[in-house]
Amino acid sequence: QVQLVESGGGLVQPGGSLRLSCAASGSIFSIYTMGWYRQAPGKQRELVAAITSTGSTNYADSVKGRFTISEDNAKNTVYLQMNSLKPEDTAVYYCNGVFGPLLKQYWGQGTQVTVSS
Repeated sequence: QVQLVESGGGLVQPGGSLRLSCAASGSIFSIYTMGWYRQAPGKQRELVAAITSTGSTNYADSVKGRFTISEDNAKNTVYLQMNSLKPEDTAVYYCNGVFGPLLKQYWGQGTQVTVSS
């Protein structure tokens, strides 16, 4: 009932920046929480950043001070601004959301971020 579409991934040099976008569409009455996860080869999927309906944010320790999550409720879109990128940030980044009215969880298909010189 809800579709999440990520965009903005790509190849960037260390120290560079990217902004990821995730647009949600479908039967959305409200946004409970949205966030970004990432998965690198051979590693578990991990939470990168999340934002709640109250505006509270959480970040992985590895990205604090470098990444910023934000949302535009009018557009049902969440963003991840990534600055000072490091090679260890290389991963597939997945958008995740929990939406009303039934508080069901949905995932996007992922977007590749590669940080390399």
